[in-house]
Amino acid sequence: MSRRILNLILGCASVCVGLTPMRAQEFKLFERTVQVHGFASQGFIYTNDNNWLTMNTSQGSAAFTDFGLNMSTQITDKFRIGAQGYDRDLGQLGQYHPSLDWAVADYRFKSWFGIRGGKVKTTLGLFTDTQDLDFLHQFALLPQSVYPTDLRDATLAHVGGDIYGNILLQHHLGDLAYTVYAGHRSDSKYSGYSYFLTKYGVTSSSFAGLQYGSDLRWSTPLKGLLIGASRMNEEITDNGNLSLGPGIDFTSYSAVSRADWTNQFYGEYVIRKLQVDSEYRRYLHDQIVSPDSLETISDVRGWYISGCYRITKRLALGSYYSRYSITSVAGGAAAPFFPDQTDTSLPANHVYDKVISGRVDLNKFWSAKVEGHFMNGYGNSSFPDGFYPLANPGGFKPNTNALVLKTSVNF
Repeated sequence: MSRRILNLILGCASVCVGLTPMRAQEFKLFERTVQVHGFASQGFIYTNDNNWLTMNTSQGSAAFTDFGLNMSTQITDKFRIGAQGYDRDLGQLGQYHPSLDWAVADYRFKSWFGIRGGKVKTTLGLFTDTQDLDFLHQFALLPQSVYPTDLRDATLAHVGGDIYGNILLQHHLGDLAYTVYAGHRSDSKYSGYSYFLTKYGVTSSSFAGLQYGSDLRWSTPLKGLLIGASRMNEEITDNGNLSLGPGIDFTSYSAVSRADWTNQFYGEYVIRKLQVDSEYRRYLHDQIVSPDSLETISDVRGWYISGCYRITKRLALGSYYSRYSITSVAGGAAAPFFPDQTDTSLPANHVYDKVISGRVDLNKFWSAKVEGHFMNGYGNSSFPDGFYPLANPGGFKPNTNALVLKTSVNF
């Protein structure tokens, strides 16, 4: 590890020490109390083979930073508004280009019926709407087969509206929480998908469209057991430019979804100091690209099972097994440039990740995590999952071990 990287980590720790006395701030505005919360994290990743998450991790990289600040206020007992700004640096992604994470007006008519609108966090599975709140989670990196950090903005939020509520079931059968939503989704040009496309000479100017779906989760009569399912549909248009080779002028293109959907099923069980989570996600992306009449179908499947146990008030240990696979087929005039990839046993079409993790809560506001990842495969197919050709110009090795360190503060 270089002295520069070591100094950066130590400097981050010093900043965290200075921040830990902070608590949520409040101030008055038009006789309303406005609450202010924030968070920040700094990480370091070292891998023995293959660069990961667009960072130069084979040399050790601390380009793993994010932070956010939100404000909210209760206008009436039933009406609340709030917003959050967010920024991050993850290797070649983010690069400190700030974004509006969410901005919501929420009116709860009854416990069983509410509406919210604005830029709303998408309810998809257990953790999509809380994935950036590191202090809530045991792991420095959530299972990447279902929550890829390089594709964070792909499912995080939509500009539109939700209908939601909780229904208490009779005969002591627990309760149901439902969400139905529709809106517009738009990827940042600093996301993993845009970076991934550059290997094909593609410069994407927009990747956006209609997004709608629903989520239903059941808090069962068995205390601590939650099960649920989510469905998300999208109608995506991808516009950009394509270079067919050095010295050749760019050609504009447009890609339109024929089918674009995600199914997700999940469960969580919490008993005393033990928490067990499991999820399965399938994502199908079928698109037509013009003017070359190219059709590509990517079928991405991921699942994981995780467990964590709080040893003491300050210390928790955890582990998960995460399994990602992808198949890709192409048709049309340009199909010879995109060979089919259908054998998921090949390292290029999967990532299997075994993880062990430790978390220390140094106080109420500051945590530190250390994590080991033992990965087989690199998933270099038609959709990214952490490993990128541009970050690995010498090609890929079939196995990658990674050490992840992360410290976070919140107030």
